[in-house]
Amino acid sequence: MRQVFVIGWLVTCLSVPISALAGTQLIPVTTGNDLQSQVKTTANKVIPVVVSIASTVMVRDQAFSDDALPFGLFKEPLAHRQYGQGSGVIASPDGYIITNHHVVADAVDVEVILADRRQFKGKVVATDPKTDVAVVKIQAVNLQAAVWGDSSQLAVGDFVLAIGNPLGLSRTVTFGIVSAVGRADVGVADFEDFIQTDAPINPGNSGGALVNINGEVVGINTAIASPTGGSVGVGFAIPSNMARSAMQSLLKTGRVVRGFLGASTQDVSPSLGKIFRLPDVKGAIVTDVQTKGSAERAGLKRGDVVVRFDGRDVMDSGQLRNLVAQAPIASKHRLELIRDGKVYQTELMIQESPRERTKKSQAASTASTVHPLSGVVFDDITLQLARQMDLSVNNGVVVTDIEEGSLAEASGLQPGDVVLELNRQHISSFTVFQRLADPLKPTDLALLLVNRQGNVLYIPIQGE
Repeated sequence: MRQVFVIGWLVTCLSVPISALAGTQLIPVTTGNDLQSQVKTTANKVIPVVVSIASTVMVRDQAFSDDALPFGLFKEPLAHRQYGQGSGVIASPDGYIITNHHVVADAVDVEVILADRRQFKGKVVATDPKTDVAVVKIQAVNLQAAVWGDSSQLAVGDFVLAIGNPLGLSRTVTFGIVSAVGRADVGVADFEDFIQTDAPINPGNSGGALVNINGEVVGINTAIASPTGGSVGVGFAIPSNMARSAMQSLLKTGRVVRGFLGASTQDVSPSLGKIFRLPDVKGAIVTDVQTKGSAERAGLKRGDVVVRFDGRDVMDSGQLRNLVAQAPIASKHRLELIRDGKVYQTELMIQESPRERTKKSQAASTASTVHPLSGVVFDDITLQLARQMDLSVNNGVVVTDIEEGSLAEASGLQPGDVVLELNRQHISSFTVFQRLADPLKPTDLALLLVNRQGNVLYIPIQGE
């Protein structure tokens, strides 16, 4: 039995006596009837370009043990069909449809149902898990295609409609506003620059359209944040500029060609902002520079903080990564950076990103202890230790143990981290590290540069 939840909307109109406006300039506003008419027009315009996608995936059960069933039957895992449902947007009149990667990933069968209820077999042309974008093709012509909008022009408070097939209910339209833009670290994809909206989105909306009040597609609905699995007014959509660029690259090359900085970066925290003498808690700290990469050619060095890209403020490392990723290969861009408290400018030429490159983010919390490095065991990197801990570097000192609840652990340090620098001083051995660490007082700062499985980052540990 399907459970249907009825949600009521309460609209409150506030009125002000005309006499209270005497002597002031009257500003025309959109009346409720005008807005309702526009929403209806937009919904009718966009519904035909949104499709329902039913996918079938073969799933294998866990293998049964020989003594679980008689005569040792079913030693191999049993395979069965698992069905999923999502949405898509018609991108071209000849049957190309954009949707989410997670809607059609590993599908052995894809069924596409148009708004007029015609059904087609779909073929997955290509997918990109890093942006959660996929392209599906159906054999059809003269289809009504979406009109794309410029997602970079979206602002908080703009009206938007989400159109899709939530919970199997086709041609569903919901209405809301843009709650935020540039959302990252949601945990859905590697490249995140999400539009956040309070327009209700539920399971099945994935791959559907987020459109502005003019009926232009400004996003591809992708995920929700919810403790219940249903809409609580926090939904996320891939910006149309990112989704469309990924789709075009998939169709042209079968993969997404991205720009690559050639350097590791880290967000600016309040403590790092003070350490690097930054005017604001924003920017992307360069933690490592690759040899012969774009960043090295541009003159970037470890400890530089990139604060602007082509005149646009860089708020964090994720934004810088997205700006570089979406830039054309070999294009040139102006970077503004802060080095040792001084502002510099340089030119960056974009190189192509290596294939299947991954990056893991780390989180830090706060705790208290009596000394910045108390409770941490460091050691030289021997060949045996490198093999045992699967280390990718052979210089510096490695964290072999860390006390639970220590300030170092709460600041993000982990066993297996290889310390390359202490307070901007190079570490070549445990002897050098001990010489630099011993003079530290309980209230001193220990700024560690660590290599964590190939990801280089700064970890500030402040004593008390």
